[in-house]
Amino acid sequence: MNDADRKTLDDKDIELIERTSPFRGFFRLDKLRLRHARYGGGKTEPFEREVFVRPDAVCVLLYDPCADAVVLLEQFRVGPLAHGHDNPFIASLVAGMFEPGEDPIEAAKRETLEEAGIVLEGPIEKIIEYYTSPGGCTERIHVYCASVDSSKAGGIHGLDSEHEDIRVAVVPYDEATTFMNAGRTAASDVAIGLLWLANHRERLRREWR
Repeated sequence: MNDADRKTLDDKDIELIERTSPFRGFFRLDKLRLRHARYGGGKTEPFEREVFVRPDAVCVLLYDPCADAVVLLEQFRVGPLAHGHDNPFIASLVAGMFEPGEDPIEAAKRETLEEAGIVLEGPIEKIIEYYTSPGGCTERIHVYCASVDSSKAGGIHGLDSEHEDIRVAVVPYDEATTFMNAGRTAASDVAIGLLWLANHRERLRREWR
């Protein structure tokens, strides 16, 4: 291992020269001019990066350990539509951005009630935190798995004020896994949740039933 491999850089090695916001709407686009230290020594020349500014968000995998089933949502998503995806009505987990002052658990409970009509009263376990696209977006996702009684799930939900029209479906675990492996969802949250569940399912069925 050479010296460059051993060197660690952090935020103190970055010089932010200028930050502007050329666009402000429901989301915000910032332009940063900066330079930073190099692993091999010295500094980069000043350069610019544009970053899409979004608040943190939460995703919740709703799992019924007794029925061995997950609760999935289906709704319209503008990203796949704009990309040209053949069907922008895609399966996803409960998900939404934090409101001011909310912690992740509070956001998870609020979003689950709004989008699935379910009150979270049982165990909730953290899965992971990750940046959706660290090369150009501030958004960090907090993913949880929550125990639910899937017999109470179903119907159409969502907030009219946010133009939501969300269909809620109970899907047996094996079917959901086949669904994911067949590429029938374009959402990363479903893949992350189900891959995590594959490794923890038996434990959750023992502990949560």
